[in-house]
Amino acid sequence: MAMAKPLLRLLLHLHAALLFLPADPAAGAMYNVVRYGARPDGATDSSGPFLRAWADACLSRRPATVFVPPGRFLVGSATFSGPCRGGAVTFANAGTVVAPARHGGGSSSSGRWITFENVEGLRVTGGTLDGNGRALWACRKRGHGHCPAGASATQNQDANETNEMQSLTISNSRDVVVDGVRSVDSEMFHVVVIQSTGVTLRGVTVQAPADSPNTDGIHIHMSSHVAVYDARVATGDDCVSIGPGNSHLWIERVACGPGHGISIGSLGKQQGMAEEVVQNVTVKTAWFTGTTNGLRIKTWGGSKRGLVRGVTFMDATMAGVDNPIIIDQNYCPDADAGCPTRSSSIKISGVRYVGIRGSSATPVAVNFDCSRSNPCSGISMQDVALTYRNRAAKSYCRNVQGTTLGLVLPRSCF
Repeated sequence: MAMAKPLLRLLLHLHAALLFLPADPAAGAMYNVVRYGARPDGATDSSGPFLRAWADACLSRRPATVFVPPGRFLVGSATFSGPCRGGAVTFANAGTVVAPARHGGGSSSSGRWITFENVEGLRVTGGTLDGNGRALWACRKRGHGHCPAGASATQNQDANETNEMQSLTISNSRDVVVDGVRSVDSEMFHVVVIQSTGVTLRGVTVQAPADSPNTDGIHIHMSSHVAVYDARVATGDDCVSIGPGNSHLWIERVACGPGHGISIGSLGKQQGMAEEVVQNVTVKTAWFTGTTNGLRIKTWGGSKRGLVRGVTFMDATMAGVDNPIIIDQNYCPDADAGCPTRSSSIKISGVRYVGIRGSSATPVAVNFDCSRSNPCSGISMQDVALTYRNRAAKSYCRNVQGTTLGLVLPRSCF
């Protein structure tokens, strides 16, 4: 026992020394947040050390890595900005980054928690982002007036959405890879890509309770050439939501449930855009389990112009999904909020459903409720097999023109 304490002290000194060893030049520069004063105790605010480590990495003339070692690190709202001198920076997280609980007060003026903006060639890898949203959700459910509400970072929220913090935001950036990140209990959206191009999200895991409000798993907004692969999303809102201004999206191998499905929209309500457009979107190989919706396009009634075109939904499996296939152009999540009563001005065309199978939790498995003034056109269904309680399901059509190929069940209402 007498030797144990000196040996422990020696090991601790060696560990501390390793934090200050120069990085291997061939591997690029390494910036460990602990070296900058971050403490892995989950209680000490490490925002400053994280930002200082990023600042030095961003100033490096060679490829650089910000490293978060194992442990729990408390970090408040933090924005990691570029452009960076050496180009590519890697944010490698081997621990858990925890947001402060806000149910007792305090908020962010941006509505964002962890943000990377104006960067090129960024890689964000591994680790867990714990948004610590449960305390705030409980506060809101109790109806306490002092529950905080920061400003939203995006402007396309539905009428019933409040302005909690979203966890990870990629903003005004290009050629970004987010790989193997786990996001839990975000106050609002978990992962947001906004005004960016060439972003790949790979192996992202999202976890939040089914009744957590407005906790979209992955939200894409005003971006192009964004790809999502191998995501597992369990949340209280859309697993993947596609807002206006998006084009050339590829979404493949997404497991969704619980949640509200994969949604394009809502469109037609946001102010500030002359026309809301979503085009050239492919969703391939997705699994929906007990979700509110499967493959959904939703627009508000009203005069806001826009269009959805060139969309392919392919190879999807439904298990007890309320609305496996749905186009809803009279979207109104809260009838008491004074929803628009005009016909939607969003034009939907060129939407393909190929290889959609499984079970509906409601009798109507296919629901095309389109705009009276802008009917849906060019809708095609191929090899669709959806049942309700092991019997034939139903389809519903209003203001839609389409075609079928191969076996289509329920029988088409085109």
